[in-house]
Amino acid sequence: MTDLLGGQVQVYFGTISESIEYIRTGRLRALAVTTAMRSDVLPDIPAWAIVPGYEAAAGRVSARPGTRPPTSSISSTRRSNAGIADPKLEARLADLGSMPLKGSPADFGKFIADETEKWAKVIKFQASGRS
Repeated sequence: MTDLLGGQVQVYFGTISESIEYIRTGRLRALAVTTAMRSDVLPDIPAWAIVPGYEAAAGRVSARPGTRPPTSSISSTRRSNAGIADPKLEARLADLGSMPLKGSPADFGKFIADETEKWAKVIKFQASGRS
């Protein structure tokens, strides 16, 4: 992102949430979103399927430095899901173009496994020289 803003690179595949304020202020021009459908927060920007049938969306789980791991994953999951359900937080995340996923640690593990399998197929396809 820094190199794009500084003019060292011409194109960058970033997340909406990290780019949205630069797009809104005119410092960046969004060319496309790499999801299956247009984004609600960038409705005039076309969706671009990099690989037909696949969408490239980013996900992160973050905490402040020094945050201790939860003592109970059930308790942590309940708190996370409750936080995401808070209307103010939900509205702010939507404003940033973020789509939070609720669920259990097992749900998240399945999501990661599914994404890994999906993108492994894309990498193998590209490595085989077919496009």
